[in-house]
Amino acid sequence: MLANSGIISFLPMILVFVVFYFVLIRPQQTRQRELKAQLNALRRGDRIVTTGGIVGVVQLAREGTAEIEVEIASGVKIQLMRENVSKVLTSSAKPANDGGKSST
Repeated sequence: MLANSGIISFLPMILVFVVFYFVLIRPQQTRQRELKAQLNALRRGDRIVTTGGIVGVVQLAREGTAEIEVEIASGVKIQLMRENVSKVLTSSAKPANDGGKSST
């Protein structure tokens, strides 16, 4: 009987952790995965927001490199690391499913 009451006393803490996981941790992991996919798919013409709050347009993004070139004002270009992009506002990338149309 005493061992059973020990398990029951930990049940509320376990329940709080489960709720905490599904409400806070799991959605954050999903957002991080989505942002990582967007960062890997950055292309010229994408509008982005940096971690410092600067809005710009990607001018050069080579695959396999961590640096991108961003125009933040007319004629003002900066280079920054991909991980310093906090949000992709608009993407010029073609969707993966474009209706099955081919250009040939």
